[in-house]
Amino acid sequence: MNRIAGVSAIGMGLIYIAAFIFFGLFWAFPSAGSPVEKMRFLEENQLLFNIVYTLMYLVFAVLLGCLVVGLYEELKNKNAGLTILASLFGAIWVGLVIASGMIANIGLAYVIGLMDANPEKAFDAWGIIYLMVESLGGGNELVGGLWVLLVSIVALQSGVFSRYLNCLGIFVGIAGIATIYPSETFTEIFGISQIVWFVWIGTSLLGRENESKDWGGAVVAKR
Repeated sequence: MNRIAGVSAIGMGLIYIAAFIFFGLFWAFPSAGSPVEKMRFLEENQLLFNIVYTLMYLVFAVLLGCLVVGLYEELKNKNAGLTILASLFGAIWVGLVIASGMIANIGLAYVIGLMDANPEKAFDAWGIIYLMVESLGGGNELVGGLWVLLVSIVALQSGVFSRYLNCLGIFVGIAGIATIYPSETFTEIFGISQIVWFVWIGTSLLGRENESKDWGGAVVAKR
């Protein structure tokens, strides 16, 4: 399970990086345009939007589920109660991320269907849909922050993983919880620091997988 969880964690970090690059360099959304211009842009780029949001939310959620289970297996014998609580928040986060991706993709198809009849109504509907997506899985990272924080506390207490990695996880978790305050700063801090945490925890899990294989091979050799 460590290998699957490790690869999943690194994959999530890469998804974050790809999303930052895409929206920073390639997504030329006409923010200053009229409602009709904004909706026409979304209509013309619907397929690209669906692909990106499927990767950012649905694929990310699947990988996240693998990591939640992997960390649970790794920590369940260290502090069972806190690990179960952490995994509960992790599972809820998986559900919220999946819901966000589905709402975004289906919601865009719905509002594009309204375009010909009433562009203004379509724009208003998209505003509500986008607010739902951001509230569940984008702009508020409370649940994800709680998961990272609790997992890192258990790992720090039990000496699993690097002390510096666990301290970083605590920082990431606090930043995620802080996003309940509506500020882009906390969201950006959480996103950027979590990239580092995902990649670091992923490589650590892969390292533990290799160590266990080496240890198992040594035992067999002795026999």
